[in-house]
Amino acid sequence: METELDGDVLVIGGGVIGLTTAVLLAERGVRVRLWARDPVGRTTSAVAGALWWPYRIEPVASAYAWALRSLEVYEELAARPEATGVRMVEGVLGETALDEVGVWAAARLPGLRTATAEEYPAGSGVRARLPLIDMTAHLPWLRERLLAAGGVVEARTVAGLTETDAPVVVNCTGLAARELVPDPSVRPVRGQLVVVENPGIDTWMVSTGADGAMAYFFPQPGRLVLGGTAEEDAWSTEPDPAVAEAIVRRCAALRPEIAGARVLEHQVGLRPARDAVRLERSALPDGRALVHNYGHGGAGVTVAWGCAEEAATLAAG
Repeated sequence: METELDGDVLVIGGGVIGLTTAVLLAERGVRVRLWARDPVGRTTSAVAGALWWPYRIEPVASAYAWALRSLEVYEELAARPEATGVRMVEGVLGETALDEVGVWAAARLPGLRTATAEEYPAGSGVRARLPLIDMTAHLPWLRERLLAAGGVVEARTVAGLTETDAPVVVNCTGLAARELVPDPSVRPVRGQLVVVENPGIDTWMVSTGADGAMAYFFPQPGRLVLGGTAEEDAWSTEPDPAVAEAIVRRCAALRPEIAGARVLEHQVGLRPARDAVRLERSALPDGRALVHNYGHGGAGVTVAWGCAEEAATLAAG
């Protein structure tokens, strides 16, 4: 088997989880090499709607702590939105009551309040100002920040976690952990998006219909991202035209001007779901340190910095 010395820590995985983990390690003075199968623009993270909010992630208590730490970072990064891709944007979480949000969020989101009927005519909701991340800007910015801290990024497809003799390996491979670890409990949750020209919408909205179907729209620079779906154990990355039509129809029911917006792009991403995030230190067969940081489902962006800090601490032993 091919082996080579890859510095003090090798991070495998070039999505938002791997990049943030590598950035924190490098900025702590650790020699870091990151192996990424795909360029940042072709990772699952690149397809994320990227609204900060814990979504379908366990364990809940840890997820809240990771999310709040990430919120602190995003609030700082929002001071430079053109560079970082992070903005603080107002919007409505539908089918949510204020007392359902929880003390964990209310204490950190002072502007949180019940949405008015004008803001959310579909039912009950809460109004909040949350980080909204443009991943087309944020992922390249993370990569450049890693390089500026002395990290090395290599395009490489990995067949096994033992392909390196780096003293510490950090596994941030997302859905690929299913085969690499192997961990059959990691499974895809398919999300389809429709990107349209923005007809003048500057707030976001998340809604769930009586049938459980989701509708959400996120204003990003130069476009409006519409969603979405959450199909468990679905592996296809080909956009489904009927699903796309349904997404536009559901979003237009919330904001009628969306109906006539010109479609720019169709996107599909496979969220790496697991019953609970795996964030722990173990060992490779030869005793070298192995840190797992995967299984974040649709909340990878939300918890990225909190998980990265914990993973970096575990990597340091």
